[in-house]
Amino acid sequence: MSFEVIPAIDIKQGEVVRLTKGVMESAKIYDTNPCEVAKHFEEIGAEWVHIVDLDGAIVGKPVNLEIVQEIRKQTHLKIEVGGGIRNEEGIKRYIDAGIDRIILGSVAMRDPLFTISMAEKYPIVVGIDAKNGFVSVSGWVEQGKMQAAELAAVFKDVQLEAVICTDIGQDGTLSGINRVFSEEIAKASGHRVFASGGLANEGEIEDIMRSGLLSGVIVGKAFYEGKVNLEQVFKKINRISDKIRE
Repeated sequence: MSFEVIPAIDIKQGEVVRLTKGVMESAKIYDTNPCEVAKHFEEIGAEWVHIVDLDGAIVGKPVNLEIVQEIRKQTHLKIEVGGGIRNEEGIKRYIDAGIDRIILGSVAMRDPLFTISMAEKYPIVVGIDAKNGFVSVSGWVEQGKMQAAELAAVFKDVQLEAVICTDIGQDGTLSGINRVFSEEIAKASGHRVFASGGLANEGEIEDIMRSGLLSGVIVGKAFYEGKVNLEQVFKKINRISDKIRE
């Protein structure tokens, strides 16, 4: 499978925002039209978009489904969605809307057996978000007692699309992805792992890609703050991938 760079759209009260270290009060608004942002990503060469329903993550059920449906209608992007999806009904609502991958986070920690059973029926990604090595849930406001690597190991040898891991302490800081943490999750889970949280610049993307230990990165604030030119990144990744295949 090729290395994937996936731009992120976090939605809070209908707007595109980014948080710092997962603190809801830190939300900075970058655009009031998530659909236009998604269309821009498609125009510059993105194949996927990573969407998080922040409101849904807090209340425990999808809140911004209509916005996601509109993005589905107006783009040809592949879409993965997380935030407040805690039962099969929530999963099916997104599947019926044409969403390609469903991210389960809080429920993955609270009910791994349910998550595994859903992954046998639907394209499920497990989201592992951690603070100081311990899993956080419910929109990152509730600190769990399980270590992230321990949770990752629960899903080893089971059917999953991928794992997305986020070091909350790095998220939104532009100080670099926690590579040690991300690679630990990859080893423990045995799945394709996408690193998220704190990406600093384009060089970091290339370093991670060349290491061959991770399957991709999620790009959020680094794009919105102008630290990463995604159009150039997509072109460069295609060139590097061609060379690797040679």
